[in-house]
Formats: sequence, C-alpha cells, structure tokens
Amino acid sequence: MADVRPLRALHYNLQAVPSLGDVVAPPYDVIDGERRRELLARSPFNVVELDLPEAPGGGDPYEHAAETLEEWTLQGILTQDRDEALWALEQEYEGPDGRSYVRRGFLARVRVTGYGPGLVRPHERTQPGPKEDRLRLTRATRHNLSPIFALHNGQAWRLLAPGLGPQPWAEVRDEDGTVHRVWRVDDAEIHRAVAAELAESELLIADGHHRYETARTYAEEIGGEGPHRYTLMALVSLEDPGLTVFGYHRLLTDVGAKAEELDAALREHFELEEVPLERLDPAGEEGVGVFGYADARSRRGYRLRLRDTAAVDAALEGRSEAYRRLDAAILETLVLRGALGLSEADVEAKRGLAYTASAEEALAALEGRAEAIFLLRPTPIEQVRAVAAAGETMPPKSTYFFPKLLTGLVFNPLS
Repeated sequence: MADVRPLRALHYNLQAVPSLGDVVAPPYDVIDGERRRELLARSPFNVVELDLPEAPGGGDPYEHAAETLEEWTLQGILTQDRDEALWALEQEYEGPDGRSYVRRGFLARVRVTGYGPGLVRPHERTQPGPKEDRLRLTRATRHNLSPIFALHNGQAWRLLAPGLGPQPWAEVRDEDGTVHRVWRVDDAEIHRAVAAELAESELLIADGHHRYETARTYAEEIGGEGPHRYTLMALVSLEDPGLTVFGYHRLLTDVGAKAEELDAALREHFELEEVPLERLDPAGEEGVGVFGYADARSRRGYRLRLRDTAAVDAALEGRSEAYRRLDAAILETLVLRGALGLSEADVEAKRGLAYTASAEEALAALEGRAEAIFLLRPTPIEQVRAVAAAGETMPPKSTYFFPKLLTGLVFNPLS
C-alpha cells in the first residue's frame, strides 16, 4: 500500500525573494562548482546553500546547512504552513526528441517502507557515498530538501484538478525552457480522495534512489512514529501522457590497448551496418540490442544489431528475461565488462566511461575526450517496470527521465 498524505510544507516566502526562479535549482547531483556559484550569484538565498552546502572557512557543511535553514526561517525568507496541503505540479517542456509535452503530478509526503511487491520498487543501483552525504544532511536539517520522483498507478490528477485555482501559486521557467507551475491544494476532501486512489498502488522510483534509501535509514535511526516516517515525493501517473523516458549514451574515454578486443567483440556479437553519423541515433529502431557506434579513429558510424541472445543469456544466467533484454545490460555485459574488462566497480565509478543524454554531445565528444561512443535507445517504461517487478536493478544511467524536478519548491519537515 502507498500511504500518501499532505504536508505542512516549509517553503520560500514569495514576498521575501525577488522571484522563485532565482532561488530554486536543479537536483544537487547535476550541479558542479561553477554552476553552484552561478546560482548563488543569482540570489544568496538560492537553495543550493541548503541542499549542496559549503561552509565558509572549511567548517562542517551539514551544520552550515542547518544553521542557514534556521536563519532564513527566522528572517522570514522561509515560512511554514499551518495547514496541510498537496502541491499540484505541471511541467510544460520540449523533450530531447524535439517534441512538446506536459507532465502532471503532485508533491506529497509518503510513508517510507521497504522494497517489495505492492510497496516501493527501485530500478537502479545505488552507491554508499551519495547515501552517506544525504543522510548527514538529513540528520542536520531534519527536512527533506528535494523530492524523490516516483511513478504510481491510477489517475490522481483528475482528483486534484478541481482544487486548482485560475493562477498557480508560482511559475518558474528553468534554463532548459521547462515551465514549472505549482498550485497549493488545501481541500481535505481532495486529500482523502487522492490518498484512496493511490492506497493500492505500488510506487516505482524514477529518480532519487539514494534519497529514498537515506529516508529509510533515517526513519529507523529515529525510531517510533512521527513525521520522520514519511518522505517528500513528486508522484506522476504511469498513464500520464507527458511521462517520457529518454536514453543515456556511453562515451568510452580510455580504450587504450583494448581497441583490438573492442573491435573483435563488436564483430563477434553484432551485425554491423555502416550509417551516416547524422543517422547514428538508434531511437525508434526495433529489435533486441540495437546501438549506434562510432570511434574517433575512423569517424565512421555503424548500426549494431545483436546477432543472438545466447552470449548474453549465458553471462547473465539467473537474471530475469526483462533484465537480459535491456540494451544497457547487453552493452555492459558484452562490451564494457566482456571486451574492455571493466568491473562493476569501474562502471559505478565511471573509470574510462562517461555519459550524456544528448546524441549531439556524444558525437562532438569524438573531437576530444571520447575514443568511441555508443548511442542507446530509450528504455521503455514497461521494461523498467518489468525489471523492477523482478526485484532487480538496472545498470547505471539506464533511464533519463526528463524533465528533472526542481529543488526548492517545498521542503518537508521531519520533526
């Protein structure tokens, strides 16, 4: 069961900041040092000061975040609602495919459970470093500062829609051109209807696996009942017409002496068809194990098609069929680990490997940092669900859910 509830949100006081667009930010894990400085130049109250903290003079960054949150609350930069609300969210965007979409969902607090049938399903592997970072931040601030993105069965939006006013509480256009609109829905009858609609739903984490596992750890650390048993989520229906998944492409940055092994593996396992570089992206191609491939030496593009599944099935014996048919798993098994000898730890740490969601950026990388590139198709959401339902997690960067959620729309108090 999914226990979905409204929250007494802490949020920016729109009367105290120039605009919400100046103080929100992308997710912390896509922000580098230069980007962080740009966001703080926009406003000293930008949420990165809380969610990606750096203490002046080399102090404890997590304590700095806690002190900053308290200071901003006392100054009236942040304000906490007295009443509970759900926060309807609409994102109008152009996808990497050039098409226009509108994705609709809502922000709520959701009871933290273990993984399993009828509960919560992950679909990606996690690493200890990011979990420790997020746990220390949660302990210090006692708030969820950014939402986990999860998918649900059912049609919650139709229940929320009557509670939307003519104008959103706030509207932000981000640097990708995505327009984010947020409405505060405080109708208790709507809250109950949404909770009932999702009560029997299994939740699939689309983005935020590290934050969800952090929430589980934190809830157990505190123990007992209370707000700490819930975490902030943005929930979108699996049936929402604006829900899209795109592909992450692989850049090989250190092939080195393994070039011959790479060539041999490609010829052994794949049918190769030369294609112009402008047609290298395999999106829309049918079949199992289809990729676009090019290397910096020849600058020639190839369409790769898996000859048969025997080698993958043998290497991944014991894995579900859904996992064995994943493009990302096929590439990892036959090429990254098989031909190049990368370990799971190498793949996790991105040793000799980089990622981009842009086919154009991948092709441009052949001019510099990439020795070879593989362009991947988007993973269908049905395949994501099937892997999760089998209790398995996908290789890193198997899915690119776009657009990303903004950090700073609302915060969820845990005490």
